Amino acid sequence: MAQDQRALSRRNFCGTLLGVLVAPGIALALDAQQTARVPKIGFLTTVTQVSIAHLIAAFRQELRELGYVEGKTVLLELRFADGAVERVPQLARELVALKPDVIVANTDGATAAVRRETQTIPIVMTTSSDPAGAGFVAKLARPGGNVTGLSIQSPELSGKRLELLKEVVPALARVAFLWNPDSRGNLLDYKETEVVTRSQHVELQSVELYRAEDLERAFSAVTNGHAQALIVPPGNPVTAARRDQVASFAQRSRLPSIYGNREYVDEGGLMSYGPSVADSFRRAAIFVDKILKGAKPADLPVEQPTKFELVINLRTAKALGLTIPPSLLSRADDVIR
Repeated sequence: MAQDQRALSRRNFCGTLLGVLVAPGIALALDAQQTARVPKIGFLTTVTQVSIAHLIAAFRQELRELGYVEGKTVLLELRFADGAVERVPQLARELVALKPDVIVANTDGATAAVRRETQTIPIVMTTSSDPAGAGFVAKLARPGGNVTGLSIQSPELSGKRLELLKEVVPALARVAFLWNPDSRGNLLDYKETEVVTRSQHVELQSVELYRAEDLERAFSAVTNGHAQALIVPPGNPVTAARRDQVASFAQRSRLPSIYGNREYVDEGGLMSYGPSVADSFRRAAIFVDKILKGAKPADLPVEQPTKFELVINLRTAKALGLTIPPSLLSRADDVIR
């Protein structure tokens, strides 16, 4: 009897010890499973962290409003090329290697780089200039692959930008166009501007800019070409990453300037006309949410902008000695005074 009790005690002790040893292992396994279930979002941008900080903030804010808590219910992996387009392919490979649930790309160059690395991980574009023309999607209404998101396709806006410049400078005869021919969006913008300048009897000066180190050379070309105004279309990662330098050059050179988005005007540019990039980043978060909840990029139509904003910097106009016509001011969505 005593022997049986001792045996029973040993079994109880071993069972208790086993429970003590196994329970933490079970808890750790459950923790690991829970950690593995936290979705991961990759984010690739061709510009600098500083220049895009407010846009990423808009993206994060929308995620919070959708119920995500960064670091707990969603993880965000950011990669910045700092305007060096040659770094983009390597950064794309880094992100794909992390096996995120979705990757957000903010330029055509970033989208193309990620798409070369994966045809399975969903990709959300924030500001593609021509996703169908670039081959990212089959059709805007039904993308058909692993890419969807936002398009800021705006060739028709290029002519409008020239017309706005002429309202400020009626005698405008020669305008410089600072662009990157490798960007499909820039190419479309240039062709449209070329058509309108001919009809308006304005000479168009093409100033091509591919790399950040060529920025000063491009500025010299604008100056030596005796341009009377400057147009900077959206979609060039170099000018986007160095928009403060571009706006500063235009002011120093006393050049009335117009841009594809308001961020340049915030830096001292004269005017901008185009879709809201911040709104595009907020909408990109909604695409991410849908994909994380099971939607397929192939079935999510690419969205195009429906609202375009005209922003005017009156401080810059004063510094340049320009008078903005009241009729133009009345049409502005925002005026910086």
